Amino acid sequence: MSEIDIFTPDNDNGMELPLSNEHVAAGFPSPAEDFTQRGIDLNRELIANPASTFYARVSGLSMVDEGINDGDLLVIDKSLVPRNGCLAVCYIDGEFTLKRFEKHKDHALLLPANKEFKPIRVTEENDFCIWGVVTYVIKKV
Repeated sequence: MSEIDIFTPDNDNGMELPLSNEHVAAGFPSPAEDFTQRGIDLNRELIANPASTFYARVSGLSMVDEGINDGDLLVIDKSLVPRNGCLAVCYIDGEFTLKRFEKHKDHALLLPANKEFKPIRVTEENDFCIWGVVTYVIKKV
């Protein structure tokens, strides 16, 4: 399983960064203006529920086929109700892991996104909880 380091966000000290009024084209380039008119605070943008939101850094390669790599930063909301197929930070038998959650009638599956890793079958015998639902993945490019 992957190790996950968990951090609390600092919501007391907002840091507003410049935000361009122009959209960034993902197709053909368009003329861009060299000025910004408003700001953005990433805590306000990324965190809907400050009291129940945490950051965690990914350690491991079990989710690389979903584009989640070692060192990426997760935004995790513990107040969200997990739904089938959600990306979740799960606590199982004393360890945290990041997987896709799949609920079945008599068990759950924690699905990796790397063929080198096997799904984890969760039954009543496991010490298990979904610790939080991932809302954003922040990565360095």
